[in-house]
Amino acid sequence: MVETMDELIAKVQGQLYRLQDLTDATNSIRAQETSPDGAVTATVDGAGALVGLAFTRAIAKLSPEDFERVLTQTAQTAAHRAFGERAELVTAYNRTGM
Repeated sequence: MVETMDELIAKVQGQLYRLQDLTDATNSIRAQETSPDGAVTATVDGAGALVGLAFTRAIAKLSPEDFERVLTQTAQTAAHRAFGERAELVTAYNRTGM
């Protein structure tokens, strides 16, 4: 409970700063995954969007179907890792209370 307007303003301002910190941390998430064969490396942001993709010469050994599978699995694994990082940030934010 707040007793004065100044306390209320300070509390709300603190919450805004915490929310901005959470937003900044979430926006800075980058998760990278390389396929087991080393052919594909995918990098995603905190929303799971693909922001980087690299290939090695090992992709020449893959059929189109295998390439699609490896690319998709690698990007999905990177996204899963990014979502895990984001979940940890949100959990920590929620634990500190409003």
